Amino acid sequence: MRRLAVICCAALVVGWLLPLLVAAAAMAHEVRPAYLELRERAPGEFSVMWKVPMRGEMRLALRPVFSGGSNASLRTVHIVPGAAIETWTLNAPALRGQMLTIAGLEATMTDVLAHIEYLDGSAWTQRLTPSEPSTTIPVAESALKVAGVYLVLGIEHILFGIDHLLFVFALLMLAHGIRPLVKTITAFTIAHSITLALATLGLVHVPQTPVEAVIALSIVFVAAEIIRRDHGYHGIAAQAPWFVAFGFGLLHGFGFAGALSETGLPTTHIPLALLFFNLGVEIGQLLFVTAVLALAAVARRLPLPLPAWGQRIPAYAIGSLAMFWTMQRLAMF
Repeated sequence: MRRLAVICCAALVVGWLLPLLVAAAAMAHEVRPAYLELRERAPGEFSVMWKVPMRGEMRLALRPVFSGGSNASLRTVHIVPGAAIETWTLNAPALRGQMLTIAGLEATMTDVLAHIEYLDGSAWTQRLTPSEPSTTIPVAESALKVAGVYLVLGIEHILFGIDHLLFVFALLMLAHGIRPLVKTITAFTIAHSITLALATLGLVHVPQTPVEAVIALSIVFVAAEIIRRDHGYHGIAAQAPWFVAFGFGLLHGFGFAGALSETGLPTTHIPLALLFFNLGVEIGQLLFVTAVLALAAVARRLPLPLPAWGQRIPAYAIGSLAMFWTMQRLAMF
């Protein structure tokens, strides 16, 4: 019965995710926010960096607008993998109290993280969304506000990171019993927290494109191990899923770090932002695991016998999608 509950749960979750997976297949990863950073170099003079996500040659038509009188220098644009970066100098003696609006944001599905650093050491961080594309720049900013912004970013990153969710889901299918499940999820959490911190703090540098390809390949591996186990072969993944979770969790941590570096970190609150982003990731992961376990509890009460071939559909579906991502990301080398 426990096995049947796991299989039913797998079918339910995969069915729920399929529309989202199809819509995101070309993206094959999390939604990336745009990033606006202003640093005061002299009184009233700010260097501006405006980073907008790109997919191929397509760039979101977004533009930051300040309500007060401000003069901007000529802008320079350069393209980096996955984003376009504009830089310019902004003269705004009275920036505090102005309204910041991201023109065009209401017509998108992305967010914008705005960050301002002043000469006096104070800073301000705010998240703008399609439903709230405007905000007033306050006179002062608190560390509590920074913590809240990055907590939400962490939760959204894991809940919209379909590849990370599928890996966690495959681990849940692989680990039988409460104790192995707790050990597996704990090992994954510890591992990705370690590499997230190391990479974000600049202690370890790993190219992002190969990391993303291996993350997709890790899902293929776990899906294959589920199928092999169902055929009677119990390899290292089936016998010690926590070990596999820890090893691949290190890679997923580098993936989280890559997304965080794309988003940007407030220079004056790097440890705080890192801590609460990681907490947000853990909260989102726990929400997902709780949803899966709740579906498993429902499945136990439903007498839904499945044929042998039907029981393998979730693992094959996960593995096939992950293999598509692997080839897609290898093509980006």
